Amino acid sequence: MEVIVLQNAEEIGAVAADAIGALLHRKPTAVLGLATGSSPMAIYDELAARFDAGMVSFAQAQAFTLDEYVGLPADHPERYWNVINAVFASRVDFAAGAVHGPDGLATDIPGACAAYEDALRDAGGVDIQILGIGTDGHVAFNEPASSLASRTRIKTLTRQTREDNARFFGGDVDAVPSHCLTQGLATIMSAAHLILVATGHRKAEAVHHLVEGPISALWPATVLQHHPHVTVLLDEDAASRLALIDYYRETYRGKPEWQDI
Repeated sequence: MEVIVLQNAEEIGAVAADAIGALLHRKPTAVLGLATGSSPMAIYDELAARFDAGMVSFAQAQAFTLDEYVGLPADHPERYWNVINAVFASRVDFAAGAVHGPDGLATDIPGACAAYEDALRDAGGVDIQILGIGTDGHVAFNEPASSLASRTRIKTLTRQTREDNARFFGGDVDAVPSHCLTQGLATIMSAAHLILVATGHRKAEAVHHLVEGPISALWPATVLQHHPHVTVLLDEDAASRLALIDYYRETYRGKPEWQDI
């Protein structure tokens, strides 16, 4: 796990965009994993700017979202497929039908989850998966006590997650759905490269457990310690609880010039 502490969200967006741009240069048909929430927005803004400048193209790529609320109408602005389309996909040149998400309106929920796993496998797996982290250590919607071997399934959201997400629903926690479909932890771990982004003091405790704590279902993100290629991009506030922060800074400063994240 590589931990990189940067000054702000803009620097985080640039470092992640460098990695995604390099991937698309060597593999135009790459499969990207897209996360919603506040943390990845700087990445999407930077990639959209580079697309506008003619530096990167997504025309042959595919993308898969991490999760979806259950029961939100297809045209609801907080449906995650709509969010990803608004903040990123519509700003670049993905082909029609190239961005996929779990079907939160399916009548057969288990069947929809199995179909999503099949689609990920048939696409060849995710090359780079963007992740955020919740204040309680969840990734995607894998809440505390999630199985570390889980696959795409329905989950009940914790009160904490619904309160955290109420800001997207006019501050009304009761408007936040209670259930979601989410890629499981084992599904996420199948991606070739994981890039997790966290900013702000509220994420510091979860980041501490992610990087330096024991692996535990109580902090689901800690399973990422078992992945062979994880990059954690933090601002100073999110990194403030890390005991080895000086070592992480030294390691990043001393990286060989040829070594990407």
